[in-house]
Amino acid sequence: MIRSILIGALAIGVAGTGYWGYKEHQEKNAVLINAENTYQRAFHDLNFHMDALEEKIGSTLAMNSGTSISPALAEVWRLTSEAQNDVGQLPLTLMPFNKTEEFLSNIGSFSYRVAIRDLDEKPLSGDEYETLKKLHSHSNEIKNELRKVQAMVIDHNLRWMDVELALASESQPQDNTIIDGFKTVDKQVEGYSEVNWGPEVTQLNEKKENLTKNIKGKELTEEEAKKHVVDFLDLDPKASIDITTTGEKSKYKAYSLSIENPDQKSSINLDVTKKGAKPIWILMDREIGEQKISLNEAADKAKGFLKEHDITNMTISESSQYDKMGVFTFVYQQDNVTVYPDAVHIKVALDNGDIAGYESLEYLTNHHEREPSKAKISRDEALKQVNPNVQVMEEGLGIIRNDIGEEVLCYEFMGTIENETYRIFINANDAKEERVEKMDGTEMNYDTL
Repeated sequence: MIRSILIGALAIGVAGTGYWGYKEHQEKNAVLINAENTYQRAFHDLNFHMDALEEKIGSTLAMNSGTSISPALAEVWRLTSEAQNDVGQLPLTLMPFNKTEEFLSNIGSFSYRVAIRDLDEKPLSGDEYETLKKLHSHSNEIKNELRKVQAMVIDHNLRWMDVELALASESQPQDNTIIDGFKTVDKQVEGYSEVNWGPEVTQLNEKKENLTKNIKGKELTEEEAKKHVVDFLDLDPKASIDITTTGEKSKYKAYSLSIENPDQKSSINLDVTKKGAKPIWILMDREIGEQKISLNEAADKAKGFLKEHDITNMTISESSQYDKMGVFTFVYQQDNVTVYPDAVHIKVALDNGDIAGYESLEYLTNHHEREPSKAKISRDEALKQVNPNVQVMEEGLGIIRNDIGEEVLCYEFMGTIENETYRIFINANDAKEERVEKMDGTEMNYDTL
């Protein structure tokens, strides 16, 4: 009798295990199928958008009026954004495809830069027309190469999940048909160096390539960087610190550090520049207790942190509270002009005022003393460009980056419409409305450190 019960129980257990395994298998298959469908959709969308891009650039070449060319180039810009989005959804992060992505980005920057200007007053130059002709030819070549890959995918029923597995496995030779096709495209794009993008796009790319040109000092060893971090965060010199060098694809040369602090039941992760060990970002991970300090007190903690580390002449441009955390954006001020590109972001825990987060990449890469510049239009002329329904509460001068990455001096107006707060930037040279920002949940404070 007991033996029968045991056999029955065992049989039920085996059946249960089998059913559980079956369900796990079914769920895993469902995830894989969903991922495969997402990859297939993104790939076919990429082909569709590249077809449309080549066609739209071609039709632009036949246009003669600014009223036709501007919307056509705006559509080219939109299509390059769509194509870049499609590429971003494919499992290509481990495979060199950056030349093609950079090429698409440059098409977008070029088309947007031309589309937003008055083409009746300043029509396409001869160089710009030649650039469009080359873009049409090159986009046609990319389109045809991608179509070849698409045909192979369809004819041979190839799976993108195999691409992901091949890229993730360093031990396997990467001879996947899809991978080879994309490598061919990227190699072809590498030869498009003769395209004249114009000075604005060239300058924008130089800024990206020289992202950390402002960071001074000698490159430190790992041990020297550790010592700087211990001093910066006021840690126990015996703290356990793991340190690695950022990957080759990183936009800056840095060390990544991970610090365990068992006494406070917390861990700290951060990146510091190899030059001078300047913190790029810091994130403290611990459980935040009940709120004991106000947002204003937290702002004072953040200001003190910046002063302590010689980041001066900063003012709060935005502050907000998320749960038990105060979040602040500080920007630089020079001669009563707010310089928005030089920004630092700080998170403060509202239980004890700890600095829970810090990010200064914008400040490190942009900060420098600007040459004094004067507005060419008056404050009243700028105010005329502001929506008359806006009740202006604060105003001043500020420097921002416009849509093509140039720093521009603007009149800045803070105002409200129906209990919503807005920040409006009017170009101080030509009265153009450069930017309008809705300031949800923010508290403004213009006190300068």
